[in-house]
Amino acid sequence: MVAHGTHGRRPTLEEVAARAGVGRGTVSRVINGSPRVSDATRASVEEAIAELGYVPNTAARALAANRTDSIAVVVPEAESRFFSEPYFSGMVGGVGMALAESNLQLLLTFARGERERDKLASYLAAHRVDGVLLVSVHSDDPLADRLLQMDIPTVISGPRSADEPLPSVDTDNYAGARSAIEHLVSRGRRSIAIITGPLDVYGAQRRLVGYEDELAASGLAYDEKMVAYGDFTEEGGRRCMTDLLERSPRLDAVFACSDLMASGARQVLREAGRRIPDDVALVGFDDSMIARHLEPGLTSVRQPTRDMGRAMTELLLDEIALAAEGKRSSSRRGAERHLVLPTELVIRASS
Repeated sequence: MVAHGTHGRRPTLEEVAARAGVGRGTVSRVINGSPRVSDATRASVEEAIAELGYVPNTAARALAANRTDSIAVVVPEAESRFFSEPYFSGMVGGVGMALAESNLQLLLTFARGERERDKLASYLAAHRVDGVLLVSVHSDDPLADRLLQMDIPTVISGPRSADEPLPSVDTDNYAGARSAIEHLVSRGRRSIAIITGPLDVYGAQRRLVGYEDELAASGLAYDEKMVAYGDFTEEGGRRCMTDLLERSPRLDAVFACSDLMASGARQVLREAGRRIPDDVALVGFDDSMIARHLEPGLTSVRQPTRDMGRAMTELLLDEIALAAEGKRSSSRRGAERHLVLPTELVIRASS
């Protein structure tokens, strides 16, 4: 049986909230598909909607709240890197999974240079999207700060520093790096090199610190000659591995901070006649398809990129719902705004 609003008019959002025993904002979150509502509360709201015969006026709601029912995934990287690195495909796949449960559309855009950033800022200032997912952020990239100043709901894939003001979702880069070094030490390796990611990325910094700390915990000295500074690319892995062999020819293990760099390092090791893992053990980071298809199979730190993309989207939907209610997340702190997902070391024949 369906009960309509007073005197036969359409029931209101407030009447749905009263029937369900929740606030107006909670009803709004349920209607907008926000994941940050308990199953029991969602069921109560949906039951009230059914009983009252409430039908959300999507067009009116969008106009009133300046909603577009779309979000943007912004990648401040070259398109060539986006399409070559498995990290990005995993992230976008997770975003797509989360959006499948909502009515939002997805826009993918690149903003590497100043001109592209300016064009994007103008586009976003016109309220063409409801929120932004910013993927792969460098510390010197001004785009994140511009989005913060524009007051657009934004979530980034990993903080730029420990004091990141924007909501973020990251993987535990520090613990992942420590697990890789702990594993290599347990296999008897004592001369362990690292190929880092670009150190203007906070996650790459955390992997280097994890490497340093686990060496110290294992009683091994840190040696700058065993550190090569890479860029997450296969060519960077080749270049760094060549440098490491020249500087430290007796190394017996390499921790490459991405699977792509590990693939490049593997090529150089084979060209130099070094057997993997007999002469040199090799560990990567990502546990991408590359790790599973290399010969020998690559031991790698798995970061759940799909889960990261999904979590970013869920957090952004909540930010958008809060913005529609006239609230912002600046008053919230800690784990609610900065999610860190666990890593897992996947051991294969390369180590």
